[in-house]
Amino acid sequence: MGSYQLIREKKDARLRWDPQQGDVIVEEGKNLSPRIEVITSDATSNNNDLELSFQKSPTPLSSTLPKSSGDHGGHHFRRSKSGGSGRLLSLDIFRGITVALMIFVEYAGGIYPAINHSPWDGITLADFVMPFFLFIVGVSLALAYKKLFWVIQNMPCRLTATGKAIHRALKLLILGLFLQGGYFHGIKNLTYGVDVERIRWMGILQRIAISFLLAAMCEIWLKGDNKVNSGQSLLKRYHQQWAMAIMVTALYLSLFYCLYVPDWEYHMPMDISSSEAKIFTVKCGVRGDSGPACNAVGMIDRKILGIQHLYARAIYGRSKECSVNSPNNGPLPLDAPSWCQAPFDPEGLLSSLMAIVTCFIGLHYGHIIVHFKDHKVRIQQWLVPSSCLVLLGVTCDCLGLHANKVLYSFSYMCITAGAAGFLFTAVYMMVDVWGYRHWTTILKWMGTNALLIYILVSCNILPVLLQGFYWKRPENNILTMIGVGPKK
Repeated sequence: MGSYQLIREKKDARLRWDPQQGDVIVEEGKNLSPRIEVITSDATSNNNDLELSFQKSPTPLSSTLPKSSGDHGGHHFRRSKSGGSGRLLSLDIFRGITVALMIFVEYAGGIYPAINHSPWDGITLADFVMPFFLFIVGVSLALAYKKLFWVIQNMPCRLTATGKAIHRALKLLILGLFLQGGYFHGIKNLTYGVDVERIRWMGILQRIAISFLLAAMCEIWLKGDNKVNSGQSLLKRYHQQWAMAIMVTALYLSLFYCLYVPDWEYHMPMDISSSEAKIFTVKCGVRGDSGPACNAVGMIDRKILGIQHLYARAIYGRSKECSVNSPNNGPLPLDAPSWCQAPFDPEGLLSSLMAIVTCFIGLHYGHIIVHFKDHKVRIQQWLVPSSCLVLLGVTCDCLGLHANKVLYSFSYMCITAGAAGFLFTAVYMMVDVWGYRHWTTILKWMGTNALLIYILVSCNILPVLLQGFYWKRPENNILTMIGVGPKK
């Protein structure tokens, strides 16, 4: 978006807005009451930035802003000599808690199966991590774009914001493809290089990128301008976004329960040194099946992405049908079904639709922050949808629409999004309402560096770096010394 040039009496100043931070920093002089005039550039100008002027005036800043939105707290300006970002502390803390949870289940999940990802139906502690991150993305988008609603309404600004959102999503996609596409093959087998014929196309960062992009496009282009003074008027203002969320949900449910899943097959090598492969045939011929073998989520990924490009270590390999050590990995039972060793991507194409809906729900919670100032009103507006989501999810699960992280089922989306709303509300009350901030330093740092921590911890980058230093032989590395590396 660039910087906004300000002309003010006696002293120059500059107003800067970063769309990613969604905040305006005003470096002001003494005895100066600012007034903003918005002047769009003409058709012959090469500069699409807005020009604003500061003048001595008794008129307060808030009264000179455009009145099209008419919101409670719709525009937030942070005055800072140092250029602080004005971030919402409770959101950083919530993100830090999610990162800490991710690290905990990453390393403790193998020791305590009860907190590891569920092999199929059901929800464990680890299954809340992904929805929490998607929820946070939605809240962050609302704060980023709604603080300058009157600027985003300008068409050149919308186009610029769209370009920035696409650029950021592409960066996440490329980073996810590099980290999860097969370049690093595992802690026990730290080899390098990508077999293009077997590269994994989808992954965690790719799913976040897709959800971010669609939510950002809706936030930039689909919104009303009516006054918000109640929960009903808030829904009315963003009714186009809610219509989009309902359409995405309907598309997921219709494809999942209506698509016919035919029989399919896959190849498995006879052994590591052999080029021969054994062919396994999986019998299906059904519609609406939610089991591991014959669901529409896996069929769409096999048809579009190709079975060789899916996640090779399917999570249902820890189920009772596929492991004698269930819920841990183990040898196949003698009567194991044919699909036990088949690839299956937990971040597939169809399941990503419901992940997008989680992002939309986080967007709604962010809108509440933007349009309501009173703590009590915000908390009330958060608790009602959180309760409804959890109740709806549990009801659907009891009726047979089981909560399933791998399929990102409707009931799973409702329960985890509602839980994210409850946790965010609790953090907001403790940090921003009651002021308990002495314990937040580490969590805040983790929240503001979430991507870096994810890369180091969850993508085996840290083990790769540690194994890169050894004494005389590659086997004599730090990982082997602490018992993590491959045994001799």
